Amino acid sequence: MAKCPLCGKPLDWAELIGQMLVLENAEEIFRERERFMETFEGFVFKCPHCGEEFYGKNLPRKEAEKVFELLREFKGSIDWESRKVRLRLNSLLALDTMLENWDKKVKG
Repeated sequence: MAKCPLCGKPLDWAELIGQMLVLENAEEIFRERERFMETFEGFVFKCPHCGEEFYGKNLPRKEAEKVFELLREFKGSIDWESRKVRLRLNSLLALDTMLENWDKKVKG
């Protein structure tokens, strides 16, 4: 799971995505994977633990791509009126990773 590149504490993906929802054209950005990833990597996030700022490019790209997929897969995952993420993204990401690893072992 993603950790702050400065203090090393675990980050909540829902909180990170919530920081991006303040962007003026956020709904458009969250429709297209490449646009999302480009914006994500250049976005300046603020760590809720240490308060320091860092770029999204310092977070795991693979996790960010999976988070995008989860947000697209679950309709209503973002409340656009109140600019809030409704999903527990860290839990879903962990489950997705666990299932991927299980598939690898079974097909193995």
